[in-house]
Amino acid sequence: MVSETNQPDQWAGHILVAAEPLLAAIKRPTVTVDAPMDGDVEALEDALLRVRELLASPTPDMNHDLLNLIGAIRGYTEMLYEDVALLHPALKETLPALLSAVDSTQVSLEMPVSDQPVLGKSEAPGVILAVDDMPENRELISRLLSRAGHTVISAESGEEALELLETRGMDLVLLDLMMPGIGGAEVLKRMKENDSLRATPVIMISGRQDMDQIIACIQAGADDYLLKPFNPVLLQARISAGIERKRWHDREEDYRHQLERNEQFIRRTFGRYLSDDIVAQLLEAPEGLELGGDLREVTIMMSDICGFTSLAEHLPPPQVVSLLNRYFEHMTGIIFDHQGTIDEFLGDAILSVFGAPKRQEDDPERAVRCALAMRDAMKTVNAANEAAGLPTLQHRIALNTGSVIAGNIGSEQRAKYGCVGHAMNVTSRIEGQTENDEILVSDATRQHLPEHLFDWGKPRELVVKGIEGTILAYPVLGLRQ
Repeated sequence: MVSETNQPDQWAGHILVAAEPLLAAIKRPTVTVDAPMDGDVEALEDALLRVRELLASPTPDMNHDLLNLIGAIRGYTEMLYEDVALLHPALKETLPALLSAVDSTQVSLEMPVSDQPVLGKSEAPGVILAVDDMPENRELISRLLSRAGHTVISAESGEEALELLETRGMDLVLLDLMMPGIGGAEVLKRMKENDSLRATPVIMISGRQDMDQIIACIQAGADDYLLKPFNPVLLQARISAGIERKRWHDREEDYRHQLERNEQFIRRTFGRYLSDDIVAQLLEAPEGLELGGDLREVTIMMSDICGFTSLAEHLPPPQVVSLLNRYFEHMTGIIFDHQGTIDEFLGDAILSVFGAPKRQEDDPERAVRCALAMRDAMKTVNAANEAAGLPTLQHRIALNTGSVIAGNIGSEQRAKYGCVGHAMNVTSRIEGQTENDEILVSDATRQHLPEHLFDWGKPRELVVKGIEGTILAYPVLGLRQ
């Protein structure tokens, strides 16, 4: 925390006094340092000279600029101190005094006491955007963070920062609060309003010890707020934490996108064979994929194309496939529209059920309405067949209601959602007795239907193979007017 009893110009004066021996040592012709320290020495000297110029010719923004320069002086001094064993003795003697003078502007900043670098290599290096209108700050941050293994991209204004953020991904943004033009607060606001930038961590850096401003930035979405001159070690710790949060967010986003892609694939693939209800059930409750089922009452519908076997023997395979696909496309859509579940395609036949996996009170009624809609759709199917030079088709539909075992049937290697039971066999037998373009409904189904909804033909007693006694069935003629 910046001391409240001193002003930046007072701090700068103390720092310049402490730096005099260092500046004098740097000017000695016998002093040489090895790269890359040579650039740090020059940058430190330039920052000290800029401080002297500002104190000699004050400006309205002097305090702001001095805080930036004090931060730069501290950073370069610490970087040089890390390599103290390689420095000329004259510089080695002057650096601690300068560090002590800079540290007096902050509370509880300790001098380095070991030969180990203050800033080691980061365990999670990232791409960092440093936004600051002061070139000294941008250069210092770039040098500090590059030493830690980060890739640093600099921007001198809020406008440039927003352009860079639109063109490439960043792991973290160091954002100066006070800048000409678009300031740091506005850049932060725009980032948090942008869906693609909202998760990018932002650390605000400012020389203003304004608690209201700090709170405002945190509430606007900033991850942290550091005061100038900042502690490089603390800055690195905050950056590492921010990058780690960003990496976790990115991993979560990748995982979420992968789940969405998988769900879309499942819906596209299985949606061609199963109703939306079954697909949704499998997605929402994975345990539904387990083998097994339960006893439930359903209305079963079986339809097929009349005389299709003979028809297929006299047509080329591509025309047979075209006929089947057109028929299935129309009928499947109608079944799904009436919330039916397709159990299976059996050659040219469609076996579907109403009441599994989701049971509703009007399952029998919807099944009959579906059958009538399928019969009406044959006009559209045959019109398309005639236009393509293909023969017209007739079909027949049987409906029956009864108890079945509904669930996942098969093995661990291959399974399907389906129904088994005596009622399924009865439906198949009724369908075998149904005439062309007829819808034949068992008495078991009719008993579940409101009497006033449909017009019925004369009942028939069916004698079928494998079923004892007779089956009473009714042709449904249409909806009652």
